[in-house]
Amino acid sequence: MRYLLDTHILIWWITEDKRLKSSAKKMIRSYRNLIYWSTASSWEISIKCALGKLELEEPLADLIPSELIRNHIEILPIQNDHAILAGQLPMHHKDPFDRMLIAQARLESIGIITNDSKFAPYGADIYW
Repeated sequence: MRYLLDTHILIWWITEDKRLKSSAKKMIRSYRNLIYWSTASSWEISIKCALGKLELEEPLADLIPSELIRNHIEILPIQNDHAILAGQLPMHHKDPFDRMLIAQARLESIGIITNDSKFAPYGADIYW
């Protein structure tokens, strides 16, 4: 299977947060699965750090690449068709970063690992 991580999922994974369910951990750990990280999520974390809403133990420019390599996570860059669809999605979810993840998952036929219930109305395959 192929899964796209919601932003908070990687943060919870890195910090070993107890909110990350064992089923999500199994999906991320399994070598049978391809796990993706959107560049939109790196952008989101960068903004949260700059605003003081998130503190990381090491610089983001070091942390994300090293975690992606260590956990065999592929980068999913934002493409033009992703951006267009994200802008056209109904406004069930107002967060532009999450709307981008939904658009990417739908266009690339990838499930999303998230605990955000606002993803459901978009018809994306949600895993938690």
